[in-house]
Amino acid sequence: MLTGLLAAVMAAGLISTAAAQPAAAPAPTPASTGPQRFAAQIEAFGAADAAGTPMTPCPVVLVGSSSARFWRTVSWDLAPVPVINRGFGGSQIPDVNFYFDQTVGRYHPRAILFYAGDNDINAGRTAAQVVADFEQFLALKDARLPRGTPVYFIAVKPSILRWSQMATQTEVNDAIKALAARRGDLIYIDVVAPMLLNGAPREIFVADGLHMTPAGYEIWTAAVKPVVSAGPMRTTCP
Repeated sequence: MLTGLLAAVMAAGLISTAAAQPAAAPAPTPASTGPQRFAAQIEAFGAADAAGTPMTPCPVVLVGSSSARFWRTVSWDLAPVPVINRGFGGSQIPDVNFYFDQTVGRYHPRAILFYAGDNDINAGRTAAQVVADFEQFLALKDARLPRGTPVYFIAVKPSILRWSQMATQTEVNDAIKALAARRGDLIYIDVVAPMLLNGAPREIFVADGLHMTPAGYEIWTAAVKPVVSAGPMRTTCP
């Protein structure tokens, strides 16, 4: 009897101990891991459009990841070309594709200025996957915007933090450059060469070694503005 009572007490204790354990953390939801994690930033674009003054019809839209987002002076740097910035930080090319209508399509742009890809590589995507994702962006553009709307692709940039990924970045850049040679609506802009000094990244980065100081954006302006100013633009607006 004692043995049976002891067993019962021990079982009860095990049950009580198990019940006292904290519940396991829930698995990440699609909203925290997928494109929905950027919903607040995308909603902020809509709010800014609603609150702002009328913009130039059919502007050039800058879209992409945080290096695009933090180019806060782009509308002044590329003037008189009218540019609005719809970059959202931390994004990869599939995220840009997911929000194409909200960040690009709704503005009926005369041209698109595109920067993304280094987050993708850092997340483990291969060069071939990154290029395929960008080709999907071009397919969305072809399907949803007037024929021939040009895309200016800013090369995946070198940085101190991600210097070890330079070979994959170069592979992506070379593939996009080759694609641009076959498509009249795609223009490749090299920012890699001017961002390097003696084969290493210049001192144009903030403390994280990834995002650029104003000096970095001066280099981008010098590389991007002449190409965009002289390049193709769609001339008709809806």
